[in-house]
Amino acid sequence: MIDLILGLTELDFQLLGNRNSGTGTGAASFVSDVNEFPVPTSMYNETNLYRGGVRIERRRFHATLEEGGTTFRDDENLFQTPGSTNYGNLSAPYLGQTLYLTSLLSAYGIRGDSTYSKGVFTASPASWIDLYGQFLFSQPRTNVNYQQRDTGNLVLQSQLLFFSSQEYLATAEAKMPHTTGSAGAEIRPLRHVRIIEEWLTDRLHDSANSPSTNVLFGPLGQQTASIASLLAASLVTNYNQNQIDIFFDPTPKLTLRGGYRYVWGSADDGVLPPADLVTSDQAKLRRNVGIGSITFRPTAKLSLTGEAEGGASGGVYFATSLYDYQKARAQVRYQATKSLNILGDFDLLKNQNPTPGINYNFRAVQESFSLLWLPAGGKFGDFQASYSRSDLRSDIDYLEPESLQPELSAYRDNAHIGSGLFNFKLPHSVKLAAGGSFFISSGSRPTSYYQPMGKLTVPFQKHAQLFAEWTYYGYGEAFYLYEGFRTHAVIAGLRLLR
Repeated sequence: MIDLILGLTELDFQLLGNRNSGTGTGAASFVSDVNEFPVPTSMYNETNLYRGGVRIERRRFHATLEEGGTTFRDDENLFQTPGSTNYGNLSAPYLGQTLYLTSLLSAYGIRGDSTYSKGVFTASPASWIDLYGQFLFSQPRTNVNYQQRDTGNLVLQSQLLFFSSQEYLATAEAKMPHTTGSAGAEIRPLRHVRIIEEWLTDRLHDSANSPSTNVLFGPLGQQTASIASLLAASLVTNYNQNQIDIFFDPTPKLTLRGGYRYVWGSADDGVLPPADLVTSDQAKLRRNVGIGSITFRPTAKLSLTGEAEGGASGGVYFATSLYDYQKARAQVRYQATKSLNILGDFDLLKNQNPTPGINYNFRAVQESFSLLWLPAGGKFGDFQASYSRSDLRSDIDYLEPESLQPELSAYRDNAHIGSGLFNFKLPHSVKLAAGGSFFISSGSRPTSYYQPMGKLTVPFQKHAQLFAEWTYYGYGEAFYLYEGFRTHAVIAGLRLLR
């Protein structure tokens, strides 16, 4: 590893490098359909990492520029010298013939590299405005080459074809340029008003291909089969988002927020050779979202927050993505006493996709309550507990796989979730913890889960302590009894401390 850091008053340079490699010999399995042959192998790999950058720091401006990357190499050879016979792991004849290997030369080599460029800046050209921006580009690439020559009495199981020699060549290449950028500003035109503008983009292009040829020869050297194939795939996604928020503080106890977000993008993918029902697909994303929230702090011990968000879409990537949706959340925090804190939360999400053939309707509601109690300021321990109740409903159209007839998928889930934990501080620094958690649901897939636990820690010297822990796990499903389990876990030991 090499590190070089040079610092000046307003300018810093940094260079970092790291290299590791390994080589060796051993044994590996050469797999030829129904048989596996243990053969000698040799291996070599290396990885090089490097990066460097410069940072500029001024009173109202900061910028960081960085460049780096990695290179990777991995080679492995499997071989068996001519003149010996390797019968592999299959001792019985296959379809009346004994399989064996008389010579082998198999080698693969992987080469990969990835470079990235990064830039970050922040600026405050005036007291009422702050600017920031970030850019990141990376392009990993991988190349694979494989060659194999073997002789013996072998079989191609898919065609029940026996052969005496084989020549197999395969290559593969993949690359994935990825560009991400974001920029934003915070503007304070008035004393109690803040305007925050944010923009980001994420662009990914993934492509790969893998051609191969497999030539088989019979006992007399004649060619008996030649198999060629080509696999290729590509994925292109573009995601963009622009959002503006306005915060208004009419009083120190009240904060109002209003905002708007626009999201757009596209996705294209393709696979060769054609497979399944869809081998290429295109989708576009368009969404308009309105945002609002209010935070009220009537006293130092009480805080109330309400948030709402609604979106309308003209296109989405997946049938279950957010389409025409409404979100709401309410939260209350209350410090009843110096030792007792209480938190309440309510969440609501409704989503509809009216596209014919989908008709997706989703609704989820959750209410939760939690508290933290530290009697006497935590002198004797503490207690924390939480409880949540959720209700989920989902309806969506789908095609029945066998007949391709439209059907309705309806899913329901009503759940109760709770947890509690006591931590006791006993004399002589002895600590005892006891509690547990549970999950109980009804609906389309009724499920129950219980996990009580207890833990005891007893110090008997300054740098040593005994500990014991018990945990019970109980899981069950009414419709899938075979997935249930019950178990006790007990741990005891001695812990030495420095």
